[in-house]
Amino acid sequence: MFKIEHIKSDTKELNYVKLSNSDNSSYAKISLNLGGSLQALNLNQKSIIKDNNTLSYNDSYASAILFPFTNRIQNGTYTFQNKEYVLDLNLKEENNALHGLVYNKEFTIVKEQEEANYASVTLEFNETQNTKGFPFKYSILITYKLIFDAINIEVVVKNIDRKSFPFNIGWHPYFWSRNLHDSFLTIKSDKKIVFDKEMIPIKIENISAPKIIQIKNKTFDDCYILNNNSVSFKTPEYNILINSSSDENYLQVYTPSIKNNIAIEPKTGPANSFNNKLGLQVLNPNEIYNINWKIKLI
Repeated sequence: MFKIEHIKSDTKELNYVKLSNSDNSSYAKISLNLGGSLQALNLNQKSIIKDNNTLSYNDSYASAILFPFTNRIQNGTYTFQNKEYVLDLNLKEENNALHGLVYNKEFTIVKEQEEANYASVTLEFNETQNTKGFPFKYSILITYKLIFDAINIEVVVKNIDRKSFPFNIGWHPYFWSRNLHDSFLTIKSDKKIVFDKEMIPIKIENISAPKIIQIKNKTFDDCYILNNNSVSFKTPEYNILINSSSDENYLQVYTPSIKNNIAIEPKTGPANSFNNKLGLQVLNPNEIYNINWKIKLI
């Protein structure tokens, strides 16, 4: 039997919800205060995502849902339907807006389900204010469904405004490996984004990247345009498949300062998409967009 627990941290004033099976060999710990983000994940006694205590969430954005844009917007400025918008700059040292607008929002639980073979929880955030640089109203639902060897994350966005708005969406998980040197990422891609020194895309280049990339001691901050909707990550402890339901698939791979962690970020568009239009989508009034990401042991 799977169960759902509610956890309150008095020291950090954070609220969590935990999904787990009966012996706690598989569990997911989700923060309500930190954008409904998945802060820990175990599958069949394998640590996939670990609680991060060495780098603050405001610096790591660990497991954040990236909406309505992923990565950076150059100078926090973009034009949509012939009107210019200016976002707040949360990466002031680079003069960029970073990682969207919901990563630090507080979500509320709107549905819980405990069953013999799974547990699920649905979280909700409604933006009803005219946020600087993105004066559009929307609702976002995140559903986490945990089974013994997998977790499914469904995100549903609805435009509750009278105006259309631009968007793309991504996820920023940090995967843990005891030995990154002997961990391997398998992708299918023949194109890669080329960045300038501020990590703003400047062109797309053709590549002949190996299908299997050994992490070794390399430093990554790379964005691949995928030919399919799945990648695999193999460590000495586990092998997982990361799937997306999206038709357009970009993958950011980043090695942070957190030891034994690597960010493998599925997303529907690259950095600065509000300006370069790569992967950019438009959600019209009352329209709904949904996407699923799934992590499964293989």
